[in-house]
Amino acid sequence: MSRCILAGHAAGPVLACDEGLSFWGGVDGASGRVIDAHHPLHGQSLAGKVLVLPTSRGSCTGSGVLLELIQNGNAPAALIFREQEGVLTLGALVAHHVFAATLPVVQLDSEAFAWVSAQAQVTLSPAEVVSGGRHITLQPVAGGQLQLSDADQAMLDGEQGEAAQLAMRILCSVAAIDGAQQLIDISQVHIDGCIYASPALLRFARHFDQLGARVRVPTTMNAISVDYANWRQQGVDPAFGQPASQLADAYVHMGARASFTCAPYLLESKPAAGDRVAWAESNAVIYANSVLGARTAKHPDFLDLCIAVTGRAPLSGVYLQPQRAARRVITVEAMSDWDDAFWPLLGYLAGELAPDRIPVICGVSQMAPDEDDLKALCGAFGTTSAAPMLHVQGVTPEADLVSSEADQQHLSRADFLRAWQQFNSGDHKVELVAFGSPHFSHNECRALAQRMAGHQCAEGVSGIVTVGRATLAAAEQDGTLAALQQAGLKVHPDICWCSISEPVFPPEARTLMTNSGKYAHYAPGLSGRAVRFGSLSDCCEALVSGLAPQQPPLWLR
Repeated sequence: MSRCILAGHAAGPVLACDEGLSFWGGVDGASGRVIDAHHPLHGQSLAGKVLVLPTSRGSCTGSGVLLELIQNGNAPAALIFREQEGVLTLGALVAHHVFAATLPVVQLDSEAFAWVSAQAQVTLSPAEVVSGGRHITLQPVAGGQLQLSDADQAMLDGEQGEAAQLAMRILCSVAAIDGAQQLIDISQVHIDGCIYASPALLRFARHFDQLGARVRVPTTMNAISVDYANWRQQGVDPAFGQPASQLADAYVHMGARASFTCAPYLLESKPAAGDRVAWAESNAVIYANSVLGARTAKHPDFLDLCIAVTGRAPLSGVYLQPQRAARRVITVEAMSDWDDAFWPLLGYLAGELAPDRIPVICGVSQMAPDEDDLKALCGAFGTTSAAPMLHVQGVTPEADLVSSEADQQHLSRADFLRAWQQFNSGDHKVELVAFGSPHFSHNECRALAQRMAGHQCAEGVSGIVTVGRATLAAAEQDGTLAALQQAGLKVHPDICWCSISEPVFPPEARTLMTNSGKYAHYAPGLSGRAVRFGSLSDCCEALVSGLAPQQPPLWLR
């Protein structure tokens, strides 16, 4: 069945791709140009096009980038998806509910999607899609299934204030699209919309703050775009630093905790198995579901605040046990003498094989991944897949949840080598080594300090670690911070590599190296620099010598 998700009229040239796209890190929020260096649409402008994709992928902040494009006039004319999609749809819903702007969103069945993808032009109305002389009928979203509690209805009627009323309106729209029959209580929220990816995120937060919004449940905050206490001393341009810190202030004023980390699972407040939470930030969502066994949908930016203000979320998706089952089995070729680069490469490749469904990864349990390995796995998986979780046979708590209809895929050593080579297109000479995407844990900081003991960063090479405030405090207390600084590394709280800016990001650096699969993917588009990728040991070697290894690791040869 083909559905009209958000009604409107549009017409324009078709820009189609069979690969999902993350708007955050993949699309320039000012111009609408695709900046993801690894995407087939790289360099194309989305402005005025009818964008036809199977679904989106990657960061929850894509909703904020789309809202900015809608407001600055460089958005696509319409969005057409094949799968149910939440991140970009939410950006369009917020534009409609909060700022009275309309961008049509449509979901087509597989056959109609393939037809439109092959056409040159398309016209949309609330009732149909017309392309290539064919009229495709659209069904409206069925909104009558949602049963609100008395408290929900009171919020929707405005009895709890304007902010709660607006938040409930948005939640009800999302619930209707998802086919949810009820809303559920949420025990905690993690806000991703505090990253200053575009002015639209600040406008949204200020709007809710001015309406008197206050969070109803414990709410943590993602990494922000500046080192909150030090950005002025660091020389960050006030034109960026000021609105970035104001965005953080708005969420703190609404009651969120200034945790400022993209790895909330490292906090003492992390949820337990079975807890219903509402997290945004793609790596955090995947880790919470997959490793902790908590339950959260992949909530886009903006919806996270709506849930925090109401304490309620639609009961749909992976909140429901059957939806958590793997629909693809990925078997990994047995390997020996692997290093820690294996896990981000595995996550990246698994996401490529399961871009629109939950996979179970088999054949790696004997490698006994620790929490940091799983963090790297989940972070990289979220760059290439839209799925909110994965399973690892013999490792993660729900790995026995496999659909009877799941299909089979295989990952070979050659696949890993291909991904390694893709991540290592940069020059042999390295000027920057980047750690902490997602934020480094205390254990990772200690491991880095141990490897750098007795060594110094080479002249002309910067080493930077990004961490959450809690990790920084622990590293300072046990001497790890001093050891890292003695080796010449800089450690920055609050920010992460996905939001860092010059001059904290060294302007003179032309090639960077990282052990993060997530940042290896996003860095070319976000920073404009060439990238090298490797294990923690490889990165330390580059810190000391200024040179990245020229050959793949032994386990890939």
